[in-house]
Amino acid sequence: MHPARSIIIFTTLSGLGFGMLVFLGLGMPRVTGGTAFAFFAIAYLLAVGGLLASTLHLGHPERALKAFSQWRSSWLSREGCLAVATLLVMALYGAALVFAGTRIAPLGWLGAALSLGTVYATSMIYAQLKTVPRWNHWTTPALFIGYALTGGSLLCGQISLAVPFLVVLGAAQLAVWQMGDKRFAHSGTTMATATQLGGIGAVRAFEPPHTGTNYLMTEMIHIVARRHVGPLRIIAFALMTILPWLLLFVLPFHHLLAALAVLSHLAGVLVSRWLFFAEAEHVVGLYYGKR
Repeated sequence: MHPARSIIIFTTLSGLGFGMLVFLGLGMPRVTGGTAFAFFAIAYLLAVGGLLASTLHLGHPERALKAFSQWRSSWLSREGCLAVATLLVMALYGAALVFAGTRIAPLGWLGAALSLGTVYATSMIYAQLKTVPRWNHWTTPALFIGYALTGGSLLCGQISLAVPFLVVLGAAQLAVWQMGDKRFAHSGTTMATATQLGGIGAVRAFEPPHTGTNYLMTEMIHIVARRHVGPLRIIAFALMTILPWLLLFVLPFHHLLAALAVLSHLAGVLVSRWLFFAEAEHVVGLYYGKR
């Protein structure tokens, strides 16, 4: 699928922001006053900034509020409702830390749970799509949550948790890439099944459906060359897992190295997220002879 920059920014920044809110809600780190304000400000800038970026991909951003009414059937609507609930709960929790120096633990736990729920709802927007076999799997929400927890632990300075999270995330991402490459073929969807003409012989595209491009071809049929995928995966893997792990675990701890680890992880996540969309094969491509 076409990797829109607004959606890449949305899924990356909001995941990091809500990941931070998970750890802040659990009291990691235990901060109050101005320090707590700084942590919450960063988390809110990431979470809210990511959510706002998602509206840039809409044809009519002014209609975004209507999405909240479809929570019974739409994961997009559930994500919006959960995000608002999370931000409100964590605002109360953060205000108590900043202005009263008091941690209301049950409120923090609720905010952490809502934060994870928001990330899960975001992932299910993609995981529910049977038309994209690469995404339509339980590993999609698992990976989104893994990214959120890893990035959140890095930004909250939880090094003892960030190091094993980096290892687990790296292993999970490698497995998802390997399994995802085979999922379209394993789905059994072909031009013959799409047209229901397989019973009378081999089916192939004789001519394109039309001479020009359309919305489906622009948004749903993005083909990235295999010669580019390998190097991009290596770059993403090295930046988001290997380099941060070396900076945090192998070298002596220093705040500058920790900051570099966060920036490296963020850069790697952006590359990985680009691949997440660019490599997704939508079955509509069969109709245009693009799969």
